[in-house]
Amino acid sequence: MMELSLLTFALLALVVVMTPGPTVLLALSNGSRFGIATAGYGIAGAAFSDAVLITAAGLGLGALLAASVFWFSVVKWIGVGYLVWLGVQMMRSSGQLEPVANPSEDNRSGTLHNSVAVFRKSFLVAVTNPKGYLFFTAFLPQFLTPTEAMFQQYVTLALIFIAVDVIVMAAYAGLGAKAVQFLSNRGALWIDRICGGLLVALGLALTFLKRADV
Repeated sequence: MMELSLLTFALLALVVVMTPGPTVLLALSNGSRFGIATAGYGIAGAAFSDAVLITAAGLGLGALLAASVFWFSVVKWIGVGYLVWLGVQMMRSSGQLEPVANPSEDNRSGTLHNSVAVFRKSFLVAVTNPKGYLFFTAFLPQFLTPTEAMFQQYVTLALIFIAVDVIVMAAYAGLGAKAVQFLSNRGALWIDRICGGLLVALGLALTFLKRADV
């Protein structure tokens, strides 16, 4: 019975993660601009954000945001500002692809800078979105057994969700990398502009999010 419950959780997680959102758009853009290797740092950032969000939900932060107008508004407007800023930056991007790496110190330094920036963007996009806290607060308890240890159950659900997220993000990053091959170098420019515009739209849509929404 537990296996069936975990399978149901995995399938629902798959549906949730596959739905286009900020981290999906970033994975698509990162794959087109930097290739799979560097996009992997963004995927790691998204996975780390999942762990943070689920931990926060387990500690009751999601319930706090649901109950407090002030803290909910603080997190929401930070998220709105960051999504809109990031979207505008992507829309203004030149869409230039990362050059093929060579052993020079300058290129290694540039690649490391890109990797850290990609990780940071994906992580911040998720942790500044109050919807993530509310979602996990409402979603996870449906698959918890009150008579069993909570910590082990949260860890199990977190690992399943993160595994699903990593697989889906990798697929989107791969899609972005392949799209550039068919669309030529200008494909990265248009992927950036489209994804940036959608991020701005998602940020503006976030302004309508209320505490009762999940």
